[in-house]
Parts: sequence; structure tokens; C-alpha cells
Amino acid sequence: MKPTTTLATSQTKDGTPLVLQEHDGEYFLKIGGVSLMGSTASSSEQEMAQLACGDMGKKAKVLIGGLGFGYTLKKVLELSGEENEVVVAELLKEVVDWNRQFLADLNGKLIDDPRVTIEMKDVYQVIREAGGNQYSAILLDVDNSPDPLVAKGNARLYERRGLESIRGALKSGGRVVFWSANRDKPFEKLLGKIFRNVESIPAKAYPKAKRFTHTLFIAEK
Repeated sequence: MKPTTTLATSQTKDGTPLVLQEHDGEYFLKIGGVSLMGSTASSSEQEMAQLACGDMGKKAKVLIGGLGFGYTLKKVLELSGEENEVVVAELLKEVVDWNRQFLADLNGKLIDDPRVTIEMKDVYQVIREAGGNQYSAILLDVDNSPDPLVAKGNARLYERRGLESIRGALKSGGRVVFWSANRDKPFEKLLGKIFRNVESIPAKAYPKAKRFTHTLFIAEK
């Protein structure tokens, strides 16, 4: 049996342990002992990029909240032209550093794509500072669900004020997609009060999975 190797450890601002591990060529990020993401399960992250950017035009500007292991960024770049701009807001500096140091052969090198700008800020702050009609798409994979696991402050993104800020930052016809580990009917209902064409789409963690274990909430301005 191949061992699990701890590559790096850190803590979030509130002191919760953050651990990057490798096992048999696959990578896992845990927070407070709970698995937050793994390189074996990236289908839903790529699907959210397809939903948000599949028919995106030229010179579009995209905001990704949460770098993770870079799978969403990878798909967005595949769907983006050379004139497009992709902003990645990542609250945890360790996630960016570990992508460069340990995950370069996964997707870490994409951080240095000339179309990419990394903002070491809370994505909520980036959205609030954006002004109106800035983004063609906003993709939010910053926490486990509308009931936040990573940081309590992420709850602002799922509340009315946060959703109104997101709507304001989108161009007309722009889309926001939320990744969630759970279905959430009250959140979907709230989205419908602020956006149009709201959908709750089940998603698989990996292509051959028998069950849909994740949810993607998509809404349009």
C-alpha cells in the first residue's frame, strides 16, 4: 500500500488546520480534518466553467472565486480567447503558493498565463470593488455550500446583499455559477428573486460516478 504524504500544512485566519496531501499521484486538500477538494474529483468544477463560459464572446472578463487545484481556471482558459481576461480571487495565500510549489504539473502553471490575474483578496471584496457591469461571468467555488465550511465570512456571498452585489458586477446577460456540495432550495429561491433563468443542476464529482453528488446553481442577469 502506497503511503499518504503530507506535503504542507498551515492554518486559516481563524486557526483551523489546512493540510495538503499526496497519495499515489493524487492530491487532497483538507481543512479542519475535512476533505475540501481532491484531484480525483474535478468534473463539477469543469462543468461550472462550461455553464458560465461555454458561449462567451471575445474580450470577455471572468471572475473566479477560489483557485482550488486550478481545474475551473483550466476550463475557463480553454473556453477563452486570447483577448479575454480572467481574474482569480483566492483568500488563502497558501493555496496559491502550493499550486506553484507542489501542483505545477497539475494546473499550477496556469497561474502565469498572461490572461490571468491573481487577486489575494476575499472574492466578496473584489466584487464590491468592481463597480457595475464588469464581468461576463462570475464563478464561485469558495466554500462547501451556502452553509460555509472554510470561512464564516463566505456566507455574505449567499445572502441578499451579496447576491445584489454580484448582479451589479455582471454585465447584462452575464452569468453567475455557484458550486455547492449540497442542494439548497431556500438559496435557489432567493436567487430567483434577484436573477433570471435560475437553475439548480446536479453534477458528478468525476465522469464515471454513478450518482450526482454536487449542485451547480446558475443564474443570469
